[in-house]
Amino acid sequence: MTADADQGERAGGGPLAEYTRRRDARREAVRALEQRAARISNFRLWSFLLTCGLLAAAWWSDELSGGWAAIPGVLFLGLVVRHEAIHRALARAARAVTYYEDGLARLDGSWPGRGVDGLEHASEEHPYAADLDLFGEGSLFELLCTARTRAGEEALATWLLGPATIPEITARQAAVDELRDRLDLREELALLGHDLRVVVKPARLQEWGEAPPAFTGVAQGRMRVIAWVLAIAALAATFAWALSDLGALPLLGVLALEAVCYRVVQARVEAIAAPLDGIAGQLDVLARVLERVEREPVARPWLVARVSALRDGGAASRRIAALARAIAWLEARKNALFAPFAYGLMWAWHFTLAVERWRARSGPRLRTWFTALGEFEAMAALAGYAYERPGHPFPELRADGPLLVGEALGHPLLSEESCVTNDVALGEVRALIVSGSNMSGKSTLLRTVGANVVLALAGAPVRARRLTLSPLQLAASIRVQDSLREGHSRFYAELLRLRGVVERARGEVPALFLLDEILHGTNSHDRRIGAQALVCGLVEAGAIGLVTTHDLALTRVVETLEGKARNVHFEDELVDGALRFDYRMREGVVTRSNALELMRAVGLDV
Repeated sequence: MTADADQGERAGGGPLAEYTRRRDARREAVRALEQRAARISNFRLWSFLLTCGLLAAAWWSDELSGGWAAIPGVLFLGLVVRHEAIHRALARAARAVTYYEDGLARLDGSWPGRGVDGLEHASEEHPYAADLDLFGEGSLFELLCTARTRAGEEALATWLLGPATIPEITARQAAVDELRDRLDLREELALLGHDLRVVVKPARLQEWGEAPPAFTGVAQGRMRVIAWVLAIAALAATFAWALSDLGALPLLGVLALEAVCYRVVQARVEAIAAPLDGIAGQLDVLARVLERVEREPVARPWLVARVSALRDGGAASRRIAALARAIAWLEARKNALFAPFAYGLMWAWHFTLAVERWRARSGPRLRTWFTALGEFEAMAALAGYAYERPGHPFPELRADGPLLVGEALGHPLLSEESCVTNDVALGEVRALIVSGSNMSGKSTLLRTVGANVVLALAGAPVRARRLTLSPLQLAASIRVQDSLREGHSRFYAELLRLRGVVERARGEVPALFLLDEILHGTNSHDRRIGAQALVCGLVEAGAIGLVTTHDLALTRVVETLEGKARNVHFEDELVDGALRFDYRMREGVVTRSNALELMRAVGLDV
């Protein structure tokens, strides 16, 4: 058992108690640091005033030495340094409070809008992302994502957008289980990587690292010699000007030669430095994040492989820290006070060549490092989700299929109070035809099944009492919109989406189709014929899935499929003029509609 797990058990177990304890401890740390900062601020002020007073007294009095001012002056400088360190600790403690408040919000259901929505990973062409609310405010991605780097976000998004193989899922489940109780690790990664995603863009750095060298090895050697010779010459000419009668002419000659050298290769020097402009500090933070991952003890093969990828090759953290230092020195040439000296010392050449040497040695490894770090962060995010939902099991994976059997399936985005669970079984029965009145829960059932399958095939726990499934390719038509830009009506857009569903059903991996009120943009005759043909074709292609409908004529497809389909329904009841829903799935076809009652409820005279 880990130290974190011990802490959790001592605090009464459970994520709510542990997050509350940790949040309160961080709040107490914030209060203590604020008090300490206030005291040091007062001492700093008095030491400054005392220094000024002693200097003034020494100025007006010949009997008092100004050296006495050095004592409070040194104290003032020490307090300035100490005050800055306390402010950094205070900012870190405040971020820790926010971190655990975010965790508590995920537990009580108030989390939407507090996290990363991941909309940049969304695609209109994806076969199920929009239908299942994978991205956006209040999305599955926002609930899961605690990653602080773009690489971590991209890895998590990739896992949600495409199913893994059974061996990979099994390995991820074991890794999630190992990291589940490591609260300290997740907190440190979150605090170290605060806002790291804003600046460090993995794709841009990877392209830079894998680009061909701007200078050949021979050219670099010559440039290094020229840079040192001219820098030494500039120093010698400066001293000669200051200490002899030679004047400024030798120095001007050296500066002219440097100007010619700069002009010849300036474009290539800037091309090396441009992608790295302004990211030295963020790379230093990235190095600390990498170092934290590198020293985490891990045992599961999946985790060992990622951590080993960072430790090998000189350790990613040390190499990134070295790049950060080289870039920081290179950027020093832009300082207005230092720029003249940097020019004479050939500063840009020296540190551009240092960066170029780094790229030649470590640039090709950037992709490996970012991939390993991103996947580790994504795994830590899934582990956090697993910790926060201790009652959610891992799914059982079966190679034979298609198969999906879920007991007490609930939607992972709904709170405990509002979530109603249902059983779903698909295997021998290939399709469930779901009828029911408006707002009774049909579409939510589709999203419940889809979201849990996404979690299962990403390697995460699922919201169910039990879930058994085989590898599946998800395909959905739930949220379809027209396209003014493309000139597509909603009906035509739906046809395009359905074509994609059929194409996935013909793939090597069986498809799970989730179809909501299909073809309702046409007349009832065409809708019935088209929908029946579509469902029969999907079942015959080896797919399994659910279809919701208001058109009870479609429920007759069960007769055509001869035991491969089953009718289920949701219903409501009218109590004291108000509609009530229990969101429970029942056998058979719905026998009543609530459309007229809903119209009356909103004031329409029917």
